[in-house]
Amino acid sequence: MKTLFLYIGFVFFLVKIDVQSVRQDYKNAVKSKEIAVLLNKKLAKVTKGNNKTLVAYKGATLTLLSKQQKAIKNKKPFFKNGVSLIEYAIKKEPNNIEIRFIRLSIQQNIPKFLKYNKHITEDKKFVLSKLKSIKSTSLKKYILDYINYSKHFSETEKSQVN
Repeated sequence: MKTLFLYIGFVFFLVKIDVQSVRQDYKNAVKSKEIAVLLNKKLAKVTKGNNKTLVAYKGATLTLLSKQQKAIKNKKPFFKNGVSLIEYAIKKEPNNIEIRFIRLSIQQNIPKFLKYNKHITEDKKFVLSKLKSIKSTSLKKYILDYINYSKHFSETEKSQVN
């Protein structure tokens, strides 16, 4: 019996998804359909009961995949499910800077006609104000890289965080 529990624990440890690797995969998924598909598979078992940052990344990945669909009727479910997961994660953890950053990055980079852009100003202010308090150097670098290369942040905003 103990052996069974050890085996199950070991298997769970091996398949555990870490946010750091998902973060890197997401950054690459923005540029590559193949990586977006692989990331979606990696996050397939993530549910609303899991780490809310992973839930938000799953939602963001689904919105990326919506762009890849050929037929409009196929785009909508991916996009709606993705947005739903992102908003759920924010509702559960409204002060999580990474989740707010994920929503910001999606809202800034999707077509305006989709009308998922109501929180850009709010999230931008939140991210900029909380950036200095991030303890994780990898998360801080990740967000700073986005800000520095994004056309959605002014030179003044970029200079304030650097």
